[in-house]
Amino acid sequence: MTQSQSATPERETTSTGEDSDNVLSVRDITVGFGSKIILQDLDLDVRRGEVLGFVGGSGTGKSVLMRTILGLTPRRTGKISVFGHDLSTATAKERTAIERRWGVLFQQGALFSSLSVKQNIQVPMREHLKLSPQLMDELATLKLELVGLPQDAADKLPSELSGGMIKRASLARALALDPDLVFLDEPTSGLDPIGAAAFDSLIANLSSTLGLTVYMVTHDLDSLHSICDRIAVLGKKRVLAIGTMDDMMKNDDPWIKSYFRGERALRRA
Repeated sequence: MTQSQSATPERETTSTGEDSDNVLSVRDITVGFGSKIILQDLDLDVRRGEVLGFVGGSGTGKSVLMRTILGLTPRRTGKISVFGHDLSTATAKERTAIERRWGVLFQQGALFSSLSVKQNIQVPMREHLKLSPQLMDELATLKLELVGLPQDAADKLPSELSGGMIKRASLARALALDPDLVFLDEPTSGLDPIGAAAFDSLIANLSSTLGLTVYMVTHDLDSLHSICDRIAVLGKKRVLAIGTMDDMMKNDDPWIKSYFRGERALRRA
């Protein structure tokens, strides 16, 4: 069933107005650059505690939507609610509180090249918290352990790290403030199959142990099969379908069928 076909049920809210089921809700989002419309009237819900894989063809706007949710790309129309708060009407103080509850891993890591790994992890702490240098060092050490990096990585520069270590260091920074929601943009891109599988396992374990909600832009079929609770497919400027892997395998949309049941997918099986 496509998202446009499915009804949106009434949701129960908490006493603070926060949606009890959805951490993130996107309604009627339209994004464009000049005369070119990238996303139009797009709807999407991300459920609390799930790992949602977000896929689509190259240039369809997967990263654009993520950046729009984060406030890095302006939208023309629509509403984005995170933790039950409408971002367009949130005060500066409310917006800051919301942003403290999410973490982001960008596709290339986006680590500051002149800062050590430890200093990169501490950037969100310096921005949002008032902590002593000693406490920040201790917290950075804990985050390194959490993502499986050795302690001697703390004082290294990003240029001294392998691709897999950069991903883990970037994830440690994303987890610096103990977020409830984590955005991952192509987290296994550029990794070899062994490294990608290890990173998938890390994400799954962190989601389970920390109770994270994960919004993951990816093209990696192995990731979609192994760790995603649901998958959303972007095409024709909107979400074409959303559901489990079984739902995707039964979907007869030509692009979805080719992606999940095409020659490359069959070779994986």
